[in-house]
Amino acid sequence: MTEVAAAILRRDGKILICQRKFKRFVMLSMPKIALFVGGELEWFTTDFDYFVGVDRACLRLLELGLPLDLAVGDFDSVSRSELEMIQSAAKDCMIAPAEKDDTDTELALKITFQLYPEAEVTIFGAFGGRIDHMLSNIFLVSDPELAPFMRRICLRDKQNKITYYPEGSHKVLPEPGMTYVSFLHEGDGELTILGAKYELTSMNYFQKKIYSSNEFVDGPIQVIVPNGYVIVIQTKDRS
Repeated sequence: MTEVAAAILRRDGKILICQRKFKRFVMLSMPKIALFVGGELEWFTTDFDYFVGVDRACLRLLELGLPLDLAVGDFDSVSRSELEMIQSAAKDCMIAPAEKDDTDTELALKITFQLYPEAEVTIFGAFGGRIDHMLSNIFLVSDPELAPFMRRICLRDKQNKITYYPEGSHKVLPEPGMTYVSFLHEGDGELTILGAKYELTSMNYFQKKIYSSNEFVDGPIQVIVPNGYVIVIQTKDRS
């Protein structure tokens, strides 16, 4: 059994440390973890070691007959009877205050990486629904506590895959089935894109928030991030 500081919730200058003993999340050193959140969940995969539900998405996991290894959230979007069902089915459950600085998704990620710093986390349901929730999900790694884990966070649905790359030089591999690749740089300086259909170098640099609808050619794309991080979005058209 492992005891962790499940979250640090800052509200009105106060620091609250919520602790919880987790019995189940102690077996694998580098697990693959699926994190289900409250957006559209029409498409997902199930090849994971653990499943984490965030708030109402816990019910979706139960409806699908998938394990609910950890339930996290303030659960303000479920009824009392639904919460009782979640608590009964979940191997572990962490209920957070409704008024907090972290979103439920941020909180779930922080707990997951506290338990498993080497975990690979795929988030399903990050898109669709409320636009503010979607944007919060896309920019999750702007949180200083999550930034160190950005290379192990991925957002997925049927049409999109989002990954993150910190400052430095990186090779971006094509995702099977995807057609386009876009780059959104969060930082200053000139982003460099090499080996893509449309390269971006010091010779042709122009400033944009997102360099969209690029394509792979014969192999990986090299992206050089001067500072901050870059969001890499691989997509395809709706079929």
